[in-house]
Amino acid sequence: MMSKATSFDIAFRAGVSQSTVSRALRNSPLVNEETRLKVQAIAHELNYKVDKNASSLRTQQSDTIALLLFEDPTNDDSLINPFFLSMLGSITRACAQKGYDLLVSFQQLSDDWHADFEDSKKADGLILLGYGDFVDYQDTLTKLSEQHTHFVRWGADVADEKIVSVGCDNLHGGYQMTEHLIKKGRKNVAFLGDASTHAPEFLERYNGYCNALTDHKLSVLSELQVDAISIEESGYQAACQLIEKNLSFDAIFGASDLIAIGAMRALQEHGIKVPEQVAVVGFDDIAVASYTIPALTTAKQDTTLAGEVLVDNLIALIHGENPTTTLMPTKLMVRNSCGS
Repeated sequence: MMSKATSFDIAFRAGVSQSTVSRALRNSPLVNEETRLKVQAIAHELNYKVDKNASSLRTQQSDTIALLLFEDPTNDDSLINPFFLSMLGSITRACAQKGYDLLVSFQQLSDDWHADFEDSKKADGLILLGYGDFVDYQDTLTKLSEQHTHFVRWGADVADEKIVSVGCDNLHGGYQMTEHLIKKGRKNVAFLGDASTHAPEFLERYNGYCNALTDHKLSVLSELQVDAISIEESGYQAACQLIEKNLSFDAIFGASDLIAIGAMRALQEHGIKVPEQVAVVGFDDIAVASYTIPALTTAKQDTTLAGEVLVDNLIALIHGENPTTTLMPTKLMVRNSCGS
């Protein structure tokens, strides 16, 4: 009976080292494409199967990535922001393509994530989605960085910190959405969302909103900004505040789709027609955005690309490379909530 092929057999046939074979079989960016394809073809020919247990013992790596989700308030029992649900599928596929298992867990905010995951060999690195109040959360990121934990996060760039983030260009997206409303003839645009350092993505969207108003010679009115977190109820309450104060506004920019959807419900309950009297836009392009009545105009964030880049950047960190923060453009999704 023929003996089982080993990585050394592949290395001999390919004319490379055994360590190169190991990297090529897990699609490491450290191996050029020609060598990687050659090694993988030989492995397929020899019907070689990676022994993950033996591999982990040799490399002291688990070939596992931990995806940690922050618990968010939701209308159901998932406690997961629906925006991150679409990204979860992309991250799962990207891990599989790179030969990594994916461990999914809620962020427990323990005193030492490093010990919980990387030191205990549960995972080679962490992907962080969500954070709650960023002012409180930043200390955790700083500690992870000081411990040399391999991690990447979804969100805005973190100033003065060597932290790898992947996010969208919130400043441009905020400008884009506001300008779209202005071009539709709206002159009194309200912004619903926390515009502070506690929510840096919302703050950047607000800054883009302010820039667009200023560039189009419109006033930035502080009373038209109302704090809201990313749930429908918060958007509903924020819109009710605008209405009850009898403020003059003809458009609402919700800092997230969930906020915008809640705002539309408040408007409709108060007999205010959308978009005839008040146009509404959101941000994210979650799945339900195209099914609201009217369908929600919003800024699309490419969650498929986001998941791939998060995984690629984390694997690069694990392999000793130095990826940088990546900002992706948003895409304007025009629907009926702004009028025809």
